[in-house]
Amino acid sequence: MEALVKKEKVVFVTVGTTSFDNLINTVSSLSICQELSKLEYNRIVVQAGRGIFDNGSKQVGGVQLEYYRYKKSIAADIASADLVISHAGAGSVLETLEAAKPLIVVINDELMDNHQMELAVQLHAEGHLYYSTCCSLKDVLHGLDASKLNPFPPGQPQKFASFLDRLMGFS
Repeated sequence: MEALVKKEKVVFVTVGTTSFDNLINTVSSLSICQELSKLEYNRIVVQAGRGIFDNGSKQVGGVQLEYYRYKKSIAADIASADLVISHAGAGSVLETLEAAKPLIVVINDELMDNHQMELAVQLHAEGHLYYSTCCSLKDVLHGLDASKLNPFPPGQPQKFASFLDRLMGFS
């Protein structure tokens, strides 16, 4: 009898070109890795940007963690992910939503004049994503139901740009 092969379920974590060490530390923690393992995720790929990271890979709480700083494009990582956990940068959020991937946006609550919260709250209100802070990420994961997310309308970057302009007070 053949052994059952467990399907790989991947979480992709991105901080863009910034430094968001709190997010990297949070997703690398035993508590979050165990919560992701309960949800049957078994691999986390972390794009660490300018932040700290463990070079290479390691096993934590039943999940394989892999780290890198940058690539020319993260499109392939987003495409291969079953879940994306991202900073609230507009580019990363839009790229993930257009790829129709379940998304949790993690707000960096250490930033001054944080417009990230408004972006995340509005897109959550429209049912496109979940959002959290690093402190509340475990709770959001615990209640995660990607089937309840609404698809983001494809090919309408001008709507997203207009939304950002209104949010930032440019229009």
